[in-house]
Amino acid sequence: MSMNNKLFALDIGTRSCVGIILEETNDQYHVVDMLSIEHSERAMLDGQIHDVMAVSKLITQIKEELEINHGPLHKVCVAAAGRALRTERSKVSLPINGKPIMQKQDILHLELLAVQHAQAAVAEKYKEEKSHYYYCVGYSVLYYRLDGEEIGSLIDQQGDEASVEIIATFLPKVVVESLLAALTRSGLEMEALTLEPIAAINVLIPPSMRRLNVALVDIGAGTSDIALTDLGTVIAYGMVPIAGDEITEAISDQFLLDFPLAEIAKRQLNTQDSITVTDILGFETEVSKAEAIEQISYAIDRLALSICEEVLQLNNNKPPKAVMLVGGGSLTPELSKKIAEKLQLPANRVAIRGIDAISSLTVSDKITKGPELVTPIGIALAAKQSPVQYRTVYVNEQPVRLFEVKTLTVGDCLLAAGIKMNKLYGRPGLAMIVSLNEKNITIPGQYGAPPTLLKNGECCSLDDPIENGDTLFVEKGQDGDPTILSIGQLLDDIPMKEVEINRNTYQIEPSFICNGETVNTNYILKDRDAIVFHFPKTIEDLFYNLNLTNLLEDLHPFHLILNGKDTFYPSFSGKLYRNGVESKLQSSFENRDKITVQKRGTITVQDLADLNQYILNQTIPVTFNDKEILLKKDITIITRGDTILSEDCTIHDGDSLSITHQRLQPFIFQDIFKEVDIHLPKDTNGSFILLKNNEETTFYDPLEPFDSIKIIFPTQKGSQEIK
Repeated sequence: MSMNNKLFALDIGTRSCVGIILEETNDQYHVVDMLSIEHSERAMLDGQIHDVMAVSKLITQIKEELEINHGPLHKVCVAAAGRALRTERSKVSLPINGKPIMQKQDILHLELLAVQHAQAAVAEKYKEEKSHYYYCVGYSVLYYRLDGEEIGSLIDQQGDEASVEIIATFLPKVVVESLLAALTRSGLEMEALTLEPIAAINVLIPPSMRRLNVALVDIGAGTSDIALTDLGTVIAYGMVPIAGDEITEAISDQFLLDFPLAEIAKRQLNTQDSITVTDILGFETEVSKAEAIEQISYAIDRLALSICEEVLQLNNNKPPKAVMLVGGGSLTPELSKKIAEKLQLPANRVAIRGIDAISSLTVSDKITKGPELVTPIGIALAAKQSPVQYRTVYVNEQPVRLFEVKTLTVGDCLLAAGIKMNKLYGRPGLAMIVSLNEKNITIPGQYGAPPTLLKNGECCSLDDPIENGDTLFVEKGQDGDPTILSIGQLLDDIPMKEVEINRNTYQIEPSFICNGETVNTNYILKDRDAIVFHFPKTIEDLFYNLNLTNLLEDLHPFHLILNGKDTFYPSFSGKLYRNGVESKLQSSFENRDKITVQKRGTITVQDLADLNQYILNQTIPVTFNDKEILLKKDITIITRGDTILSEDCTIHDGDSLSITHQRLQPFIFQDIFKEVDIHLPKDTNGSFILLKNNEETTFYDPLEPFDSIKIIFPTQKGSQEIK
């Protein structure tokens, strides 16, 4: 540009309004003139115009005075105050179990949902301004988490829950509208608009430096505006309602000065070693700079602490690499040192920056250079070089106007149109609850479809850029259907085994009972189904499953009722072998096992007596009339019902037996009659002789083993032995 091009800019602050004239020649800028006038009343509050008439009157005064030397002024560059910005953190979590792998659009949807939550939180926090519509002018992701663990990126990840936390900045629409109203009343047209933090950053931190994590703090009279850069962009804006006036009020309190005199004393502290003040009682006092700073140190500490807390909050609780201070309040004594201490930064990492730090800029000699000029000059340059524009986009045929402080996307338009991001995706189908072995299982419905997004009739994504006049069509995705699932699909891996039992091969499959009826794996599940799934775990379960319960009869412990008492004899039972090793019914089995059941044998009374160490009878051998005979006397009597069982009688599982034990008594002569039959000779005279070992004896004489006993019957012809 070869000809001179004048720029008129206004910085409308809480305490004063600054007008500035810049001249542009071949990409070089020269500050020609500047005029600053303080508000005569509280027309501004925290960057918001509260009295349009009063502000317009002040703007008109500045305009007319500058026009005396610079000719008619019709257009002006202005900025929306950074202190009007609302910054809010928001965290959103979504279940992703069973969903496809996360893609970029899913993550954008999650981020925009968090922005919408932050927007609702801002509206709730400032509900006295509920009629205001908040524009999102930017957001930054603080972190992603997968299943509660922080992760660098969610793309191509799978898990149970994905979450994101963002910090978003919003600007009330009324801030811009009231600014336009004040300019119109002053006969000025808005040539360009920017945000105050952007204005200061654009002139002090060029894009090439924004990869560094730097905080810019514009300390004015009523508020301190904060902007943070990192990774090549502005990541957050903030404001604290404390600034230079806090220091002025502290001087006023300590030295009993009215506010204007305290303001003068504050400015003198920057240039003089001592100040002379006259209090409201008329006493004049000279105070050294060190003493004055000591007395107001509590206010400086409070200002530094408020700024540092907000910087840390905006920067994810970590200090930035450096801090730049601009604005008239940045000249507060010791402030930069205290900020460095509280942020644990070296002293040379916190610095006051004036307009001398702005490249390609010269300033008229009649203008005092200082940090308070950075923002007004930045407004003029930033509004000219990178002005904020309004864009009109049609969403579902409804016009939506957006405040363009960054590249606008389809997602920004949906937010501005008030479309709820959590309503765009189709709802999941109805879930089912089924019971499997008395444990409830929830089967979610199929996931809903993503929304239909069209830009100018063509498919688009949430992060696609938009242009002025674009038309967008958005339609909610279809709801998901209930899941159709069979028992086989529910269990996924159904166990199958093959075993050999007594040389016969069997295929083992689980059994399914649904609502009391037997079903197979193809059964389609319905809500509230109660399923019992059984797969044999032990060899005993296996025999029941295969209807081989007859084998269990031989393996269960042999059971008798002896004298009314249940008694079990495992040793009389059959034997169970698994792969040749003796096993138990409660043992598990594996695929291709070989199981053998050895049946139990015949159990006799003698077997029972041997096991219980019963003596069934007592015997002794004797010779009767020269013939060997075994005398036997019962010691233990076992009966089944009314039947006395002999030692070779078979007893059965479940028999009820009575057992009686006799006392041991010696054998006597007459016991012989239990073993032999006596036949009297025909010609006997009725008498007889008992002999034991050839000596006469009696029926009651005891016998010893191998005794020789005889009975002799005298006859008419002589004595005769009974044979």
